[in-house]
Amino acid sequence: MKRITIYDVAKEADVSLATVSRVINGSEVVREDTRVKVQEAIEKLGYKPNAIAQGLALQKTTTIALVVPEASYFYTGQIINGLVDVAKIFKYNLMLHTTTEGITEMNDIIENIIKSRVDGVVIYNDKLTKDELNQLTRYQIPIVVIGNKISDETIGSVYVDFEQLIYNYATECIQKGKKRIALVEDRKNPAMIKQLREGLSRAYAENGMEFTGYLEIPKEKKSSYEFLKSFIKKGIEYDVVITYRDSQAMAVLNTAKEADISIPDEMELVCVLDSKYNAMARPQISGFKIPDYDLGALAMRLLTKMLNEDDEVIDKKMELSYIFTPRKSTK
Repeated sequence: MKRITIYDVAKEADVSLATVSRVINGSEVVREDTRVKVQEAIEKLGYKPNAIAQGLALQKTTTIALVVPEASYFYTGQIINGLVDVAKIFKYNLMLHTTTEGITEMNDIIENIIKSRVDGVVIYNDKLTKDELNQLTRYQIPIVVIGNKISDETIGSVYVDFEQLIYNYATECIQKGKKRIALVEDRKNPAMIKQLREGLSRAYAENGMEFTGYLEIPKEKKSSYEFLKSFIKKGIEYDVVITYRDSQAMAVLNTAKEADISIPDEMELVCVLDSKYNAMARPQISGFKIPDYDLGALAMRLLTKMLNEDDEVIDKKMELSYIFTPRKSTK
């Protein structure tokens, strides 16, 4: 089948190539009767404008760069679905950039983003530094960060307030007499852990205590399990142990069982980032349901508003709520 081109449309409508280009790109200098004639020719021939050529005419590429850590694919699946669905509605393409710890340098990704002349960037990466963000904003590229509270003229954010989430939960625990709370370090998600530590510290301080239950994993330990199996044992027990990811929650579950510590009778376990695997564990692990799909959808919608300089964009910080799902690992 012959590929329909802009030349075919111009011939069918009996207008110049420039006129067809103006109609495709929404120019207001085309007469209404001419616009209708060109649109009828496009529909009759089934012409699909080339996104790259159309973007160049508009000084836009209609492409959004998405930056995610390779290690977080499992957690970002629904976020990406939300991004893709809204991107389709507003006719944007997504260009995926992945970071791999110890292999991919963020500076290389930033250089590729700048070279590709994308219209905007969505970032899900809590290891991205302020200096790296500034490198992008120097080129006036609108950015939406998923997960971190941050905003300025060219940066917006869509997030769940993990500090407040854990503050509320810890306060409730303390009021019930569960004062020995531990948080396991997560080296893959330092910014999230920082929020959790701050929330726990605030809850303890407001109750006249100091939070000392941060379980920092020594650098020589390759995994949470390797550390926890030598740490969690009879005599070193907590009322509640909190992890950020399900794999760490499983490590706590296994090491507690090996140490003959009963969950939840002797020690409760909570995984902040809930997943389907938490419900498969025995006992099932309590966690917080985060609206992953909405994080992606709202991040893309916020970015489209920033790109179009929408007057409705007043606050570039969008906070989403969460739901605590109690299961068998808590009483």
